[in-house]
Amino acid sequence: MPTKPKNKQKIDSRFRLDGRVAAIVGGGGDIGAAAACAITDAGGSVALIGRNIDRLNESAAAVEQFGAEPLIIKADARNQNEIRAACNDVIDTFGKVDILFNNAGITSPKTIFDLEPDEWNNIIETNINGAYNAIRFFGQEMIKNKYGRIINMGSILSGRGMATRSAYCASKAALANLGSATAFELGEHGITVNTIGASVIVTNLNRDLITAQPELYSQIIKRTALGRLGQLEDVTGTLVFLASDAARYITGQTIYVDGGYTAG
Repeated sequence: MPTKPKNKQKIDSRFRLDGRVAAIVGGGGDIGAAAACAITDAGGSVALIGRNIDRLNESAAAVEQFGAEPLIIKADARNQNEIRAACNDVIDTFGKVDILFNNAGITSPKTIFDLEPDEWNNIIETNINGAYNAIRFFGQEMIKNKYGRIINMGSILSGRGMATRSAYCASKAALANLGSATAFELGEHGITVNTIGASVIVTNLNRDLITAQPELYSQIIKRTALGRLGQLEDVTGTLVFLASDAARYITGQTIYVDGGYTAG
């Protein structure tokens, strides 16, 4: 006879986030808003953190349609003092933090010879140093409660290269390895750390870039088994899963959400 599981929790409830508090660094823009809405819809509370207050307000308006009121915090992921203060604001408001989504990220479609040092540094500081700052402060709060879910927004370029994306590739590869390393450091405290290796996700912010480089994105689509670019819903399902108790034994991984781009 098969051994009956000791935990009789219903399967559906394991995917819920009721009572959980999520901090979304990079909470403005389409992915930030979609993540906040998905977490809210699953029962969680959210804090939207970012440096563009207008975009944060747009994300907040989307969350409010679910009958919730998110916390809005203007802070730059690159600035340790601002992220420390943001973490304190989350704790003061909700009393804890359970989920950290490191979503702050930028890129520049230039060759390494055209990419100026300031542009390179800005991409590295935002995409990897920003995650480092957030994990340091929010992770310490998670340790206190012996529970946490840290999810980094990586890319299909976390594990491979692409022309005109040198700084982005470097930062996303570093982000995935940061996730693996911190998974070992935080695992004993009941905290998981994973990276979403997303393909190109179509948003309002990158539509012009996609239109401006049709040959590049046509090649991506041809290589993708499902034959299309990603949609916001493709990312948020994985995000909620990794944030839930259903994924409690998954850590240190890069989960590719790419329609099969990296399969071959």
